[in-house]
Amino acid sequence: MIDFKDISYLKTGNPKQQAAFHILKQHKVLENLADFDPILVGTIPMNIDIENSDLDIICYWKNKSEFMKKIKNLFQNESNFAIRENLINDQESVIANFFIDAFEIEIFGQNTPTELQNGYRHMVIEDQILRSKGENFRLEIIKLKEKGIKTEPAFVLLLGLTGNVYEELLDFKI
Repeated sequence: MIDFKDISYLKTGNPKQQAAFHILKQHKVLENLADFDPILVGTIPMNIDIENSDLDIICYWKNKSEFMKKIKNLFQNESNFAIRENLINDQESVIANFFIDAFEIEIFGQNTPTELQNGYRHMVIEDQILRSKGENFRLEIIKLKEKGIKTEPAFVLLLGLTGNVYEELLDFKI
């Protein structure tokens, strides 16, 4: 299994993964967020991204206003910067979006350790499923995503699961 907490695996990945590694390192994105235990999650780390996939970075904040201040200080001058607060699964969440070069970056923060956040938990499970199901399954996920189906629903659809897609995936056993 990949250690998703260390992005060095991107260096030898596909061209988009290599470009993501370069952008994140060149702009010290993860280093600048180090106080918030950042982890790159989502489709790019798992090689199931599509053309408009963004770089999703989850963070763990203990003080929401300090986190928001830091995000603004670091990224407010980036293209199309926006930051908002949301209640997601009854949890206060902070979401910032912006572009660095060709990559859209989304920073998602909650007062939950990053390894316990659903974004990370889903990615670990999805990666295990991809490894067990093989290349054709991976390509089918990409096809569904290109048709506009989000990642978790695409997995649940191909696995034949029913119910709440996000919960079903968390409960899935290989």
